[in-house]
Amino acid sequence: MPVPLPRPQALLKGLVTVVLAAAFTAQAVAALLPDVPLLLAATVVSLATEGALYRWQRGVLSLFAKSHADITVRHVLRDLLLVVALLRLGEQDRETVYAPLVAGLLVFYVLHCAIQAVSVLVRRTRTLPVVTRNIDASALRLSPAPPVLLRRPGPRLLVFGLPATAGLLASAPGDRPVYAAAGIALSLALGLAGLGALLLRLLPGRRPADEQEVLDWFDAWLAAYRPTVGLYFSGGAASAYQANMWLEPLAAGPAGRPVIVLRERFMVQKIAATDIPIVCLPKVSTLMRLEHSTLQVLIHPSNSGKTSQVLRIPTIKHTFVNHGESDKLSSCNPYAKAYDEVWVAGPAARERYALAEVGVEDKDVVETGRPQLDGVLPYAGPPAGARTTVLYAPTWEGWDGNPGNTSVIAAGENLVRALLADPGVRLLYKPHPLTGSVDPRAGAADLRIRELIRAANRERAGVRPSDSAELVRRTAELDRLTTSAFRAGADTVERMLVQSAPEPGRAAAVARATAAWEEAYWASLPEGEHQVITDARPTLYSCFNVSDLLISDVSSVISDFLASEKPYAVANTSGLPEDTFRTAFPTVVAATVLTPDAAGVPDLLETVRHPENDELAEARAELKLRLLGPAEPSSQERFNEAVRALCATARDHRTRVAERLAAELPGQRTETAVPTAPR
Repeated sequence: MPVPLPRPQALLKGLVTVVLAAAFTAQAVAALLPDVPLLLAATVVSLATEGALYRWQRGVLSLFAKSHADITVRHVLRDLLLVVALLRLGEQDRETVYAPLVAGLLVFYVLHCAIQAVSVLVRRTRTLPVVTRNIDASALRLSPAPPVLLRRPGPRLLVFGLPATAGLLASAPGDRPVYAAAGIALSLALGLAGLGALLLRLLPGRRPADEQEVLDWFDAWLAAYRPTVGLYFSGGAASAYQANMWLEPLAAGPAGRPVIVLRERFMVQKIAATDIPIVCLPKVSTLMRLEHSTLQVLIHPSNSGKTSQVLRIPTIKHTFVNHGESDKLSSCNPYAKAYDEVWVAGPAARERYALAEVGVEDKDVVETGRPQLDGVLPYAGPPAGARTTVLYAPTWEGWDGNPGNTSVIAAGENLVRALLADPGVRLLYKPHPLTGSVDPRAGAADLRIRELIRAANRERAGVRPSDSAELVRRTAELDRLTTSAFRAGADTVERMLVQSAPEPGRAAAVARATAAWEEAYWASLPEGEHQVITDARPTLYSCFNVSDLLISDVSSVISDFLASEKPYAVANTSGLPEDTFRTAFPTVVAATVLTPDAAGVPDLLETVRHPENDELAEARAELKLRLLGPAEPSSQERFNEAVRALCATARDHRTRVAERLAAELPGQRTETAVPTAPR
């Protein structure tokens, strides 16, 4: 269910539509009367509204297009009404005078259609079967994209057709066809220039490599790079965080040649800064080329419809690592039995799969810990300063409509009010990126919570540190290392050209710059100022490190926070009694359970400030061991060992298959055998 538009935005869209319709109506009336002042005013308003639509209200444009009233129809109608007005302004012989101008206008629209057709051809030549990042793909004859004006029919028609429309309009007051002729001639010249520029892009030496050339290049790259372990990901734009959390463990893994395999072209730019080569393979036929590569293992942080396609490759072993573990049913989805192995953090997840009886055998479950949490700082005692920093990080509403999924709707505002009422609290509010994507009530509650925080900050005038230049400097440095500068109209081919092979040592530089940025960010905030954190930076784990207390829902955030052994609380909006709630969700065993009215918040804060009253410290340590496994060896080391073991299994499988094929088909050429990956 889509989130409804805020009322002011909906009203604005309606107003723009009414203004445009009124302008066309007034132009038609002015053309038939004829009335020159009204014609001038209506046409100017119509053109100005078109410009506003393309600048601020693109959603209205799509509605017009669905109603078969797209930009071409509107522009033709606008010019047609101007021609009608000019014909009605003078004598009967005006048809002879204006006939050549009308013909020129028609030629311009034919030219517009031709430009659009050639633009589509150019776009097809620039839609490669493989999209890359962090790979030198210069052999594919990559080039900058054509100007946006030549690729988008709406803005192009507005700009190229403006001289013709202005010329027709200028001819009306003084009955001077020469203005119309000059305007149409200029529009024709612009159209011809644009068409010529696009046609040059179709010359053999000016267009990128064709599909077969790209596929041959990709096969050669696979053979030269010889990847061993990959991260496979497919999903929507808002789900990129699920892949991003596994970038560092993959980069620090035992495989010297990791690769990231994506399926959606837009996702290439959603993956965070990394030196790992990224390949996007939208078509299944292209994806299947991995079967004959040296790739041994693919790591899957999420399930998607396209996951089943890559699971068909028999030469690769697949493991499901999930993007977080919790007591939700989604953490033991039956889809997991499709993978060769399931890697979990600790014993609790192993037990969860056994109890769920979803077909995952215990021998296929491997405990690796959570490598991402190695940087989470351990509990260091009660709040050191005058402020207690509380992180409220609720999860989203989920797909099943269960009221216990998120606390935002039923308890969020109460929790925030209770926290803001304590003058010694600094609140960090970090909602889930998908909040409100299914249930509009969650989105509305999220907006109200943000307003409560803004109102509280207006009353709390903290002293802002004087040296904010450090954060500006650190931000610029981090952006330089992690952000590629593209032209506004860059397409995927141009981005491939810009995002070529990274400079040596960039990953280490990014890690240092990130740590320095986080330190500067937290130091730059006014003392005690509450924060709404929705950007990618600071990360959730950085918020963990500066927080004294977490309030969340039954989600993977709890499991991850337990790495610190700091106090945490869970909002019970399920409607279950507390005892039943704790039994149903083992991750709540070491938590303070809060009711939707948030009545327990004051006592919870006192417990955080006075650890001698904390009766759950020992339970948190025990739960951490169950959820995340032992501290030694580290999670990264256990993850690396799991990678090595599964790679060995994949190599053994390939060897057995190759030997069987050789025995069954002794006359088969050796080059058709399954390739052996490097050890």
